Amino acid sequence: MIKQLAHINIGTHDLAAAEHFYCDILGMDKSFEFIKDGELYGFYAGAGNTTYIEVFIEENEIGDSPARMRHLCLEVEDLDATIAGIRAKGWEISDKSFGCDKSWQAWISDPSGVQIELMQYTEDSSQFTGAPCEVDW
Repeated sequence: MIKQLAHINIGTHDLAAAEHFYCDILGMDKSFEFIKDGELYGFYAGAGNTTYIEVFIEENEIGDSPARMRHLCLEVEDLDATIAGIRAKGWEISDKSFGCDKSWQAWISDPSGVQIELMQYTEDSSQFTGAPCEVDW
């Protein structure tokens, strides 16, 4: 059912420092940006094939703990079949929705509350085209 890890999402209080680390220090390619209300909100850093690290600005106050991983994302071949299979096993999963990155997604939580996004890319997905995502959340 699972094809591969699609991306992990992390929060940061400094997008420039995060981009420097992932792109300059680790040598990852900046694949595309997320724009919110006309401002840079985050970016994708390529981690090989179609696997990414998704970095968003952390809007919470800086505390004593490091920035948190917000969710992990798993790429699937057929999201409709995956949703049906999960529901057939009695587990709750969201309905399928179309994201600003032009990919299909559904959400589920593990028993510890870790949020997991299940994603099916389309030929127009920003992950392939590099087009920015205008977010409204």
